Amino acid sequence: MNGTTPAPRQPGIPTPATPATAADSRGSAPGHTSTATPGHTDAPAHGAYDAATNGATGAGTAPGPAGNGTSRAPGATTGPDATGPGHRTANGATPAGGQATERPKDLVGIGIGPFNLSLAALADGLPAIDTAFYEQNPAFTWHPGLLIEGATLQVPFLADLVTLAQPASPWSFLSYLRSIDRLYPFYFSERFHIQRAEFDAYCRWVSRNLPTLHFGHQVDAVRWNHERALFEVDFTQVDTEGEAEALGRTYARNIALGIGTAPHVPEPLRTLAENPTVPVIHSSDYLHHREQLLRAGHVTVIGSGQSGAEVFLDLLRARPAGAERLHWLTRTEGFAPMEYSKLGLEHFTPDYTHYFHQLPEHTRNDLVPRQWQLHKGIDHDTLAAIHDELYRRTLDGGWPDATLTPGVHVRTAGRIATTQVELHLEHTDQRTRSRLTTDAVVLATGYRERPADRLLAGLDAYVRRDSRERPRVDAHHRLVLDRAITGSVYVQNAQTHTHGVGTPDLGLAAWRSASILNHLTGGPAYPQPGRTAFTTFGLAEREPHGTFPAPLDLVPLVEPA
Repeated sequence: MNGTTPAPRQPGIPTPATPATAADSRGSAPGHTSTATPGHTDAPAHGAYDAATNGATGAGTAPGPAGNGTSRAPGATTGPDATGPGHRTANGATPAGGQATERPKDLVGIGIGPFNLSLAALADGLPAIDTAFYEQNPAFTWHPGLLIEGATLQVPFLADLVTLAQPASPWSFLSYLRSIDRLYPFYFSERFHIQRAEFDAYCRWVSRNLPTLHFGHQVDAVRWNHERALFEVDFTQVDTEGEAEALGRTYARNIALGIGTAPHVPEPLRTLAENPTVPVIHSSDYLHHREQLLRAGHVTVIGSGQSGAEVFLDLLRARPAGAERLHWLTRTEGFAPMEYSKLGLEHFTPDYTHYFHQLPEHTRNDLVPRQWQLHKGIDHDTLAAIHDELYRRTLDGGWPDATLTPGVHVRTAGRIATTQVELHLEHTDQRTRSRLTTDAVVLATGYRERPADRLLAGLDAYVRRDSRERPRVDAHHRLVLDRAITGSVYVQNAQTHTHGVGTPDLGLAAWRSASILNHLTGGPAYPQPGRTAFTTFGLAEREPHGTFPAPLDLVPLVEPA
């Protein structure tokens, strides 16, 4: 249960049974004790559910996920919920302004990226939970502009939507391979890190077959209805062009916010990037502009993370030897490899997440920027491939026309005539300045958490914030709200400031989804591992958990203040 013992259940509400297919039998909480947060207790989220029927299978050669009381095989078409009286929109919700006649949802997810898709897939294994997930795009997409041929995930295929919480789930990556008769080819390929395009195809397969997902639904506002003690979720149904078709409203006991991140464009380049006629693009749109970039005389890539490296390598391979005309710039002191040692990777475990969340706010603020190499460095294989390609181009004599310059930042930028961009650069160590004229710029400058202020404007007065005005997020991944709100707003990939560098990591997706569902149901719907790291983070004694004894009997030398 993500580190806490559930509060006593309300009279007459059954405690969910452990699913018969659960693969982890330890079931004890990690070594982490949390206290009640203002506005929320450690009791289960509003509403209670019985998950005892988990484990149903569908027809066909592949097991069919049990979802919302139905039994089917992946690939079957399930129509919208049409039960209950009253006029509804296509997804079974009440039109905005109309009288609600259907049962409120136990959980409404806003946004369908990998994290909320993981939550939907695991919730599908708990038939008693009534959920709905809304996404404004017409179908699932995951970084389509960066599905560069041959680019792989930086996490193993086990970090799919469900496996690390429920290996027997019919929504696992291996189940996907089985459904398309590719299990043996994958077995013989001996790939631990799959291609990014393959992960995208897997997620699209899941998204096409889960009946609780509603694409083409743009959520406009979320409010708390005090009379009904429910969240009101207003949405607009949109067509494939984004044009409004109908308005709707649904009610929910709890919300899961998974609106993702937005491309970050540095301020000196923002005006140029916003002008569609200027060849300055973010790497998230790289493939959409690749042909244009290949025709450009000179291309500059800015940013030294994995995206920048992959874009530079792809351009380098596609341009003729001796006429590459590429420049790669970065603020960092070098083109640094990502920390990928086995013990280093333990920062992406539930154990470290619990440890980080318990640290004081000022300590967390100082720690995250220092850990950049855990998640902003470059994969060793990509760095090796870049060096190999550069070296190959020296075999006939001479050097490739490619410049790699670390320790540089862009002070200002402007447009020259109609086709070129001028970058004003400064070298951090030398304190020198220069100008670079280029025909196109690719900004591999990362992403930032997408602000939800407008979406949650109706809840703003109830959200408790930290000293930097960021929403506080408790150990159960919930926004800390005023006591007047009895429902929960769970957040996905919006809590790096409270849960650490593992927040955007796919390897923690299934664990976080399971944690949310465990808290929602008030019981171990998906038993959590007792311990997940060999590293002991911190000196404080932790509670015994699972079958693992604490590695050291540590006694504090000084009592904490």
